[in-house]
Amino acid sequence: MKVEERFLNYISHCTTSNEASGTIPSNDSEFILAQILRLEMQSLGLTDIHMTEHCYVYGKLPATPGMEHYKAIGFISHIDTAPDFSGENIKPQMISDYDGKDVLLAGSGDYLKVKDFPSLTTLKGRTLITTDGTTLLGADDKAGIAEILTAIEEIITEQIPHGDLWIGFTPDEEIGCGADLFDLNIFQADYAYTMDGDYEGEVAYENFNAANATFDIKGVNVHPGEAKDIMINAALVGCEIVSMLPADETPAHTSGREGFYHLTDMSGDVASATLSFIIRDHDKTQFENRLQKLRDITMSLNQKYGTDTITLEIEHSYENMLSVIENQMEIVNLAKQAISVEGLTPLSRPIRGGTDGARLSFMGLPCPNLGTGGYGFHGPYEHISVEAMQTAVRILKYIASHPIEKA
Repeated sequence: MKVEERFLNYISHCTTSNEASGTIPSNDSEFILAQILRLEMQSLGLTDIHMTEHCYVYGKLPATPGMEHYKAIGFISHIDTAPDFSGENIKPQMISDYDGKDVLLAGSGDYLKVKDFPSLTTLKGRTLITTDGTTLLGADDKAGIAEILTAIEEIITEQIPHGDLWIGFTPDEEIGCGADLFDLNIFQADYAYTMDGDYEGEVAYENFNAANATFDIKGVNVHPGEAKDIMINAALVGCEIVSMLPADETPAHTSGREGFYHLTDMSGDVASATLSFIIRDHDKTQFENRLQKLRDITMSLNQKYGTDTITLEIEHSYENMLSVIENQMEIVNLAKQAISVEGLTPLSRPIRGGTDGARLSFMGLPCPNLGTGGYGFHGPYEHISVEAMQTAVRILKYIASHPIEKA
């Protein structure tokens, strides 16, 4: 089956994850695609196939004779799509010999514009797949799934020698739970690659250190006519907290390896208020300094307004996988070699976010991230080209056929 045929089949199934669920998977609809993938893996002749009660799907393509002494490689993608925009009843547009200009999204009447996505000009002449403007496309990450299974099928049919190859598909990556129940006792790879980036020549191995921070503020509410020296307006204290943070260290003012404080939610009144932040930085020391800044603000304002006026709760989310990968750069170099063979310039940008691969790396499975060829994720401007997916398939085949020898 062609990679684009697989992709179009997968995106026809709605698998939007649900942040409010509290379960894994967060949406039972994810099981439908998981079951399709399980059956497809069976039809390809994979072994050790497992679909867990939590919607993780695993399978293995055993090493060809004489290749058993190489390290086992894993390829991983996620089943769910982001809850940021509708993923139901997707109506893709396929544009052959794309002219490199703005694209009308027929369902909404909106346009996919070159000024917003300059990389569109590099896709001229390709077969472009877009949304109709009413939903996201689902290339994040159903393109990754399609590329992995197409590569596996071609490896089998072309009888390409390879070591053990493990395949893993996870639920709920988009809501930060994809690696929560990933079972490394089943998935016996020595190293792996997530297929979850954009540019097909990308291999990323550096991401943010991340934490969530919540300020709970307890005010003192009295009649405003009698409030002098008594009232503590929790909402205003919340504003004061924000004012004590650097105004130019927010997502709107940072790029590359620059970290930030991001106020994601603010609610409250005189009596009580809550502020929610996400804190990000690639540098571990700077990241810890940011968290300490929040603690210092809490201490300072509690001294000003009274003990326990403000309670700060910090929850660590994930760490920068660079500290793991930098000791095993041979797996990055292999991916770069595969990309270069395709005539592309390998690109390794710091990820301004996180991936399942980051968490898996700290769980003991070194796991850089590769590009799928898709752009504009999480919204109506999502798009991908057939040729990019085909290139990603060839990159995976090269990686699979050039395993690293066991020590």
